[in-house]
Amino acid sequence: MIKNEKQYRITKAQARRFEESLAELEKQDRPTNIAPRLWQAQRDAAESQLRDLRDQIDAYEQLHMGKDDELLLEAVEDLPKTLIRARIAAGMTQEGLAHRLGVKTQQVQRYEATDYESASFARIRKVVEALGLRLPTPARLTHIGRQSRC
Repeated sequence: MIKNEKQYRITKAQARRFEESLAELEKQDRPTNIAPRLWQAQRDAAESQLRDLRDQIDAYEQLHMGKDDELLLEAVEDLPKTLIRARIAAGMTQEGLAHRLGVKTQQVQRYEATDYESASFARIRKVVEALGLRLPTPARLTHIGRQSRC
């Protein structure tokens, strides 16, 4: 997942390099010292990587252009990525979020780099407030299964 403009630029550059490499491979004949299946596997791997990079770029661009005005949180474990996506969709930089939270930009970068693992619940609540997010009221929680008693 691309989390900021720097990662976006790096990912676009990586995608261009993969495109150029694949274009070069198209021009060349398979070297005689490489088995046909191995040659094809290398090309398939490069194409797969390029698709992944393009998907990440497209997702970031869609968020950045404000195409997603509603983000779906399907599971609690998705909350960190949803917070990052919400920040991007709001057109807010990590620096802007840090300013709203009253912390240094590096702190927000650390939170996002670790998917908010080091953030307290109180801090996550402040991030939610700073991003202007809300849950539908009431939110419905359901049990997946009954836990055994210890």
